[in-house]
Amino acid sequence: MGSSSQIACLAAPCLLLLSGCGGEPVRVVQAADGDAHRGLELVRDVGCGACHVIPGVDWPRGTVGPPLIGFGERTLIAGRFPNQPDTLARWVRDAPSLDPRTGMTPMPLSEEEARDVAAYLYTLHDD
Repeated sequence: MGSSSQIACLAAPCLLLLSGCGGEPVRVVQAADGDAHRGLELVRDVGCGACHVIPGVDWPRGTVGPPLIGFGERTLIAGRFPNQPDTLARWVRDAPSLDPRTGMTPMPLSEEEARDVAAYLYTLHDD
């Protein structure tokens, strides 16, 4: 049987659902194969704040898209797609490839950069 750190490493790419005791709400915990610190830098550099209010981004503070506060706890992306790391990376890189009617434009991100942005978004919680 593997150590708990080995198990955690194996579970990292998966979507995990954890339920609390005593009727506490279910919290969605995400893991993405990316660098969350670099993701925040990219969010600032490519201008995601022009459309979204984003924790860690002071300016601009756009209101065209939804605020991203608490994104790490959401079960859906854009209210339609399962909030899973690969889907989120694809969404932040080229949302119209998933939903041609979205108002979100393709972003100038490589696949690796999109994973970094996804990793950052998964750090955003309501608390």
